[in-house]
Amino acid sequence: MDNLETYSFEEAYDASLKYFDGDELAARVWVSKYAIKDSFGNIFEKSPEDMHWRIANEVGRIEKKYKNPLSVNDVFELLDHFRYVIPAGSPMTGIGNVHQVASLSNCFVIGLDGDADSYGAIMRIDEEQVQLMKRRGGVGHDLSHIRPKGSPVNNSALTSTGLVPFMERYSNSTREVAQDGRRGALMLSVSIKHPDSEAFIDAKMAEGKVTGANVSVKIDDAFMQAAVDDKP
Repeated sequence: MDNLETYSFEEAYDASLKYFDGDELAARVWVSKYAIKDSFGNIFEKSPEDMHWRIANEVGRIEKKYKNPLSVNDVFELLDHFRYVIPAGSPMTGIGNVHQVASLSNCFVIGLDGDADSYGAIMRIDEEQVQLMKRRGGVGHDLSHIRPKGSPVNNSALTSTGLVPFMERYSNSTREVAQDGRRGALMLSVSIKHPDSEAFIDAKMAEGKVTGANVSVKIDDAFMQAAVDDKP
């Protein structure tokens, strides 16, 4: 790996600009986010053509394990100029990447089997979220299992704080994880039936509170029917 050719940002940008027929935004985004780099900032790919050969070589290596494999050239032709196959962002960076430990999937939905409404379970979810994000994965998980605010608990607090403080925890963890110069990506959801669902929405709307996560409320047919019928 010591003998691999490296390129300056300007060299990679100029080659990518030509590749993208003068599209400055596409060239800059590709070099910044998808060209292979090491932790010292060395760039090892000059244009998306290099990236597509890297992906084709790795896919071709795996194809040889099966009957009627696609050749490296076959795979490259599918990828070239994003003509037929456009990999997601994480696979574009991760496939065949020997310089980083990177995810081969863009997004993950996580959770625990069984009882997940405890500090230990909440910490395990937080750790799993961070481990996935540091490898460039986006994460989504549901908070409907967390007891609503004021529920009795068997510790010194006596009552639950509800789900909003844990929204903030997960949000802060997301902001702390750097992914090649950008923060992690997080989606938090909750059932409309959860007693804290309104507070869940308000927390996202409060300036500076939950800045590292997008939020989604899961609604059901009964809720929509009540809305149509103008019933509480």
